[in-house]
Amino acid sequence: MTAPSSPLIIGFDIGGTKTSVSCGTADGTVLARIVQASATDTGFEGMFGAMASAADELISEWGHPAAIGVSIGGPLDTEKGIIHSPPNLPGWDAIPLRDRLMDRFAVPVYVEHDARAGALAEWLFGAARGANDVVYLTFGTGLGAGMILGGRLHTGATGDAGEVGHWRMSQRGPEAYGKAGSWEALSSGAGLPRLARHLYPDVAWPADLSAQDLIGRARAKDAAASRVIRVSAAWLGNGIAKIIDLLNPEVVVLGSLAVRAGDLFLPIVRRVAAREVTGRNRECRIVASALGDTAGDIAALCAAIVHGQLRGPDP
Repeated sequence: MTAPSSPLIIGFDIGGTKTSVSCGTADGTVLARIVQASATDTGFEGMFGAMASAADELISEWGHPAAIGVSIGGPLDTEKGIIHSPPNLPGWDAIPLRDRLMDRFAVPVYVEHDARAGALAEWLFGAARGANDVVYLTFGTGLGAGMILGGRLHTGATGDAGEVGHWRMSQRGPEAYGKAGSWEALSSGAGLPRLARHLYPDVAWPADLSAQDLIGRARAKDAAASRVIRVSAAWLGNGIAKIIDLLNPEVVVLGSLAVRAGDLFLPIVRRVAAREVTGRNRECRIVASALGDTAGDIAALCAAIVHGQLRGPDP
């Protein structure tokens, strides 16, 4: 093991399906990672214990970090590092995550919304390098947007910009955020099974049907699963067109599902978006994350790199 020349960072990429704890550097290099299933049934304390133990393991091998970065879904108060009941993390109600991690590891901790952290990662190290106006959509278990506008991370007046998953795209459809037809219910990992049951209520879908199951069935030419993917992709393209017309970005980057199944989603997304947008907005590129399986890890590192003003490359 060679000692890194750049400041060492521990990153926590916390999701409703999996949690990745990584050790990396301020140049965006992931040195090691430990991936765990998110045991949401154990509540915050159970997950926190498992995450902290994984971090201890990495620290014992690589040394103590200069900072900790966290990428996690909202709603949350990024300034105070308080997590306010994300839908995919039951029991995480008003959790002072930043303070708990600072007490545990005695280093500065920076907590960022996963969509904004993803936008930073793609802007600094991935598919959006060199761009000044970028939109990143998580497109994983949930759906959220992170935005780089005019070369700066956009957070909004109260820090809640980018909560697009609750947009009501249709008066009918599967439900998320208590809204039938919400964008997350139509175009996300958690939404795909709901969409399948909405479109095909008479199909005997398995109780534990997942997005990966539907993607696998679609690849095997299952007609129902293929239509679910097509409908989801069309709604995704429709929503992206609205974002493009509003913000006029140079590039829209899609996360998780676009990396694993971009061949199924992206052609439809691009076709629908091109049909819906106006004028030179058609020049906006829609691409999958360039960071692959480590995108979430790099996003967590970026929370510390940017907010902790650690050294990183110029975008």
